[in-house]
Amino acid sequence: MERPENCIITIFGASGDLTRRKLVPGLFNLYMRKMLPERFAVFGVSRSDWTDQVFRDSMAEGIRTFAAKENRDKTDDINEFIHHLYYHSVGTSGTGSYEPIKAHLRELDDQYRAAGNYVYYLSTPPSAFGPITRSLAEVGLNTETEESGWRRLIVEKPFGYDLESARKLNAVLHETFQEEQIYRIDHYLGKETVQNMLVFRFANGIFEPLWNRNYVERVEITSAESIGVGSRGGYYDGSGALRDMFQNHLLQVIGMVGMESPSSFSATSVRNETVKVFKSLRRYNPEDVATNVVRGQYTASTVRGEPVRGYRQEEGVPDDSMTETYVGLKFYLDNWRWAKVPFYVRTGKRLPTRVTEVVIDFKKTPHRLFGAQKKGIYDPNKLIIRIQPDEGILMKFNMKLPGGGFQIKTVNMDFHYSDLSDVYVPQAYERLLLDCMLGDATLYARGDAVEACWDFVKPIQDAWANDKSMKMFGYPAGTWGPKEATDLIEGPDQDWRFPCKNLASDGEYCEL
Repeated sequence: MERPENCIITIFGASGDLTRRKLVPGLFNLYMRKMLPERFAVFGVSRSDWTDQVFRDSMAEGIRTFAAKENRDKTDDINEFIHHLYYHSVGTSGTGSYEPIKAHLRELDDQYRAAGNYVYYLSTPPSAFGPITRSLAEVGLNTETEESGWRRLIVEKPFGYDLESARKLNAVLHETFQEEQIYRIDHYLGKETVQNMLVFRFANGIFEPLWNRNYVERVEITSAESIGVGSRGGYYDGSGALRDMFQNHLLQVIGMVGMESPSSFSATSVRNETVKVFKSLRRYNPEDVATNVVRGQYTASTVRGEPVRGYRQEEGVPDDSMTETYVGLKFYLDNWRWAKVPFYVRTGKRLPTRVTEVVIDFKKTPHRLFGAQKKGIYDPNKLIIRIQPDEGILMKFNMKLPGGGFQIKTVNMDFHYSDLSDVYVPQAYERLLLDCMLGDATLYARGDAVEACWDFVKPIQDAWANDKSMKMFGYPAGTWGPKEATDLIEGPDQDWRFPCKNLASDGEYCEL
């Protein structure tokens, strides 16, 4: 790939955990691959009373812990890289004129010949987006011309908490930045397997003709975590699985699965097609929520011989909390390609293992030529796209067992990224940071897409908030969620796919 133009990456909230764990290690990985600009600087801005050296020492520790494994012990390279890092404290209030920041940027600009090319990364709560962008505009750091260079703004999730707040947040950003300058990051779109869905669909003539209502019985997406909320109970209780995972990460994956072929592989064309998917999501009526959405909370249990607390016993969680740690949904896309094909999505904490995957269930053969078979042996074909862990793609199809008669066995044809031992798989933030520096917004969410996703979620939020008859189901920690979620699946004897048959002892790994 091409190297970006010289630029300065300014991180607001630079003393926070995201910068140390993801952003700077990701930039260092790019540095080791010679994918950063020839001349660059990383300018940290935060309330902490740090110096350049304190910032550099903290980021060096983060690199040694969180960068790609092959880069963590490169001491000379780390020392060379961190000399590109600088820091500016805005004081404990975080308010005041940005003239000192502008002056510091100009000094770095002259030193690194950045030609006014700046990336602003808002690693802050959404409440700070408005004050920061307005302050940048007050000192002229938002506008871009041929003389001033380009200015790009990356904002972290959560992008709002509901439809109204997302619209307000878009309006706030648009006061000072153009939509073309705004990059709403969702690290799921930086995962190689998510991106590979586009190549898999649109670069292979044998799959795209089958990717529709004529051949697909259902689409199922699972995103499971084996851990609980831990010390983040107070934060999580204000969010929940619907906001934390479904509204952003998983709906973006659905956009990739459901989209039509773009006219070209450009940011505008690709994002136009995903927006069409979000706008075709069939909205729930209030009475539909109870029968198409299941929410749950994990309860105390014993997992692999160890006692595990229930969600309401976690630190910072109220005893009467109604925040869901699990959500399962059934919905439809009202368009020509996917008419009447059910989509099933589930996500939750304290499930048996950590796994995220997309399953395309193809329709059964119209005639069972080889007679009645035992349940689970003569299965319909499945295509499984594993996003994490053990990233890869697997096709399940039926073959004859050797010997007399026609005994059928389901077998696998699979590909694993781990098989590409000589190919480097970049981390999600690494890829997305590079794309922003290159001006490629393909894998970033657009404002209208974010609002369309919140619009779909709104009836669920309203029903849970206003209808006291809406149930919260408990599920023992270490299980696959509330048993009531099985009722979402259409058809007799149908259930969710259980992705891991043989769990490792720690529950953190399962093969395709």
